[in-house]
Amino acid sequence: MKKLPATFLIPGFLLSLSISAAAPFREEPARSDERGVHPAAGEMLRVTPAPFVWREQRGARSYELQYARNPEFHNAVTAAPLRWNVHCPAAKMAPGTWYWRVRFVDQRGEPSQWSLVRKFEIASDAAVNPMPTRAEWERQIPAKHPRIFLRPEELPKLRRSKPELLAELTRQCEALLASPPSTKEPPKYPEGVKRPSPEWIKIWWGNRLHVMKTLDGAATLGYGYQITGKREYGNLAKKILLECARWDPEGSTSRRYNDEAGMPYLSRFSRTYSYVQELLTEPERELCRRVIRIRGNEAFHSLYPRLFFRPYDSHANRLWHFLGEAGVVFFGEIPEAGDWIDGAMHYYFCLYPVWGDEDGGWHEGISYWREYMERFFWWADILDNTFHVDIRRKPFFARTGYYGMYVSVPGTRDGGFGDLSENHRCRHAGAMSTLATLAGDSNLQWYAERITDIMRRTDPAGAAAKEAIYIDFLRASRPRVKAVPPTELPTSRCFRGNGLAVLNTTLLHGKKNIQLQFKSSPVGTWSHGYDANNSFLLNVFGERMLIRSGRRDMYASNFHSNWMWETKSENNITVNGIGQKKHSRDAKGEIIRFVTGKTFDYVEGEAAGSYEGRVRSFRRRILFAKPSVILISDTLETPEPAIFNWHLHALNPFRVNGQNDILLENNQAACKVEFLRPEGLKLTVTDRFDPPLPPHLKLRQYHLTADTPEPARKVLFLTLLRPHRAGTALTGNTRLEERGDQLHITLSTQEGELRISVNRNDGSITARHKGEEFR
Repeated sequence: MKKLPATFLIPGFLLSLSISAAAPFREEPARSDERGVHPAAGEMLRVTPAPFVWREQRGARSYELQYARNPEFHNAVTAAPLRWNVHCPAAKMAPGTWYWRVRFVDQRGEPSQWSLVRKFEIASDAAVNPMPTRAEWERQIPAKHPRIFLRPEELPKLRRSKPELLAELTRQCEALLASPPSTKEPPKYPEGVKRPSPEWIKIWWGNRLHVMKTLDGAATLGYGYQITGKREYGNLAKKILLECARWDPEGSTSRRYNDEAGMPYLSRFSRTYSYVQELLTEPERELCRRVIRIRGNEAFHSLYPRLFFRPYDSHANRLWHFLGEAGVVFFGEIPEAGDWIDGAMHYYFCLYPVWGDEDGGWHEGISYWREYMERFFWWADILDNTFHVDIRRKPFFARTGYYGMYVSVPGTRDGGFGDLSENHRCRHAGAMSTLATLAGDSNLQWYAERITDIMRRTDPAGAAAKEAIYIDFLRASRPRVKAVPPTELPTSRCFRGNGLAVLNTTLLHGKKNIQLQFKSSPVGTWSHGYDANNSFLLNVFGERMLIRSGRRDMYASNFHSNWMWETKSENNITVNGIGQKKHSRDAKGEIIRFVTGKTFDYVEGEAAGSYEGRVRSFRRRILFAKPSVILISDTLETPEPAIFNWHLHALNPFRVNGQNDILLENNQAACKVEFLRPEGLKLTVTDRFDPPLPPHLKLRQYHLTADTPEPARKVLFLTLLRPHRAGTALTGNTRLEERGDQLHITLSTQEGELRISVNRNDGSITARHKGEEFR
């Protein structure tokens, strides 16, 4: 085919064009629900080899990928034919500059034009994380059962496990023998029941719990049979398995009808099958294979290849590794099982976790972080136990334990930003213990033990909720990590990739801690991480003080979407009563600067891009003079004169004695709020929500709004927060002087005099306290 090449230089790209009859390669920009091409032009990678992701091409039979050290692709590495629109090489790529391109081959065997040539860098300190080839990981799967969380050759060792584990396994199996779980097929929704009515929720969630109780019980019995050799355990596990196999695979527990029931069915059924496979007759095995083949292929086709370029689906981010579990169990028995594993491997190495960042942060908040980590660790156990893949090679997993530690200091009654986080209460001991063991991190081990102790005293039911006993056996076989308090770590940390800064005075105990969390995220305000950018939260001595208001009744309900997704529900600023674009990946913020030190912590964020053109600039600067003074400097500029509305929210009433004397208390904690500038703010306080609370939500919270007195294009808000013990008097009064372009704030603290200067034009801050300066 004759081609006339031409090359054009575009910043970040080398664009090669050819005059040919070859089909073009689609390069349209990613939509808000798409991840986009990776590595992007100009991107710096901190992992090697590079995981490549590109847009799926219509009519593609396969893909051909090239990467090289030069834009001419001399001595290029070629990977072909590739089934998926993703690829992770099996060998390390050296640090430095690389170029890559991709094309597809159509159904007739004709290649398309090449994609844009993208230049990227691999950092010198990049983590090494090559993906094993399919032939390599296939060789690792045991030929015989059991295959999952237990390899045949490990049985002798596990049978000599800790006596307390053996005793607990026996106790659970005997209890199941005495009272077997029901194997009745869960019901469908009656005609006329509408989502998300209470009747619908009861059946939807109840079916999930029923599946888990029944098939987790069967898996426990099957594992008990393998460890103890007691045939009665295996026989009951087999009976439960076969009765559940007769449930309609396209009925009430199918992925399409109720994925919250379908996902645990897929994984727990597969675990049980592996533990009792030797007790099944061939017709019984074939029944199980037929059922899982239907369910597995339904899941597979719902995931791939869509998930590779559109990965922002919360439920799909669990389903892929549940399907991977089934693939490991049924490999060689169900024709498509190898493809199920192949999809999981590519998703893990090329994309997962899409909600996490390289700093270890999690976009959807700590409650969803805990839920997803605890489930993912089952796949991590399989990666380790079956495929000898170490998840610590991914920067996220090497660091994400610190997200749990910094956000939820032991004894804190708040989990920060993200859906359901207000109810968190440090229930992530299991996830932290697993991370501590995998990373060999003594600080994380201390944290896991500390929050376990607190839960035993304050929430015995929550503390008693443990991992499945058969998982405990595997994890208990790993070396124990010594617990060391995190006294050498900085008390504050920034998770920049997800735009979260957490400022603490101590990591040792929430009851002694002042914590401010700040969000300004480049990921946006969508999914379960919908909190508006430049929002902040304040916890004082473990108590919630300035909060994200509301409580979710049902995801995307009228109240959830029209109160909690709105900027007005946060400690934030609206303009003429209108907030940021809600629940959108396009509503982006950014943490511009973060500093942590012994005396001062500082975070600065920009959120103008979230206001859909109504705001030219919204820079929020927060200075924390530890341990007792927080200054917030907000500068906003709008195209047209506007009224600016500063919102605060609390669990208890605001005691308002003017804009410079507002007091909040919650148990033994208190905070004084002073609106230093602008003067003449119009203050209103209410306990009403707009829209109103649904009848079944019993909630009372308080909302303070400070409106500027008249329209303006620019405004400077200066707000002082002084957290302290309830019932104790604050030292001295705040003095504010104006000298030219500077506002000088002076106040006495127990640690000495604090002096702060704020530039009236741009809101920038300098300070001096305890002999140290901040600039």
